[in-house]
Amino acid sequence: MCVSYDLDVALQGTKNWIGDLAWRLRWHDRERVYQALIATLHALRDCLDRDEAVYMGAQLPALLRGFYYEGWRPGCRAIARNRNSFLDRIHDGVHRDPAVDPEEVARSVLAQFADRLRAAGVEDAKATSPRVLHDLWPA
Repeated sequence: MCVSYDLDVALQGTKNWIGDLAWRLRWHDRERVYQALIATLHALRDCLDRDEAVYMGAQLPALLRGFYYEGWRPGCRAIARNRNSFLDRIHDGVHRDPAVDPEEVARSVLAQFADRLRAAGVEDAKATSPRVLHDLWPA
C-alpha cells in the first residue's frame, strides 16, 4: 500500500492546531502562537520516555510532527527537575517575552492534546510525564 501525503492537508492540520491555540490563548500573533506551541511540544517531548514521546508525536498533523521531532535525541531524556524548569523551557522558546505566561501556554497545549486524544491516551501521557507536571494536564 502506498501512502500519499497531501501538502495542503498537512499545512491545514498545522494551521488548525495554531488557530485553536490562538483561540485558547486569545492571541492574534500567529508567529508567537507557533513559537509557544513548538516550545511546549519540545519541552513535553523531552521529558517523556521514548515510547510515549513517539505516541504523542503520532497524534500530531504530519507537518507539525516534523517540527515536534526536530532536534530530538531519543536517548537523552530531560527530567523536569521541577515545574519551573519545564515552564522556563517554554518561556525560553518564546524569547522570554514578558507578555507570555508559560503556565497558561502549557495548560492550553495540554488541553488541546486532551481534546484530540482518546481519554486513555491522555491518561497514559499524563502518567508517564513527570509528577511535577501532572497538575498542568486538564482534569
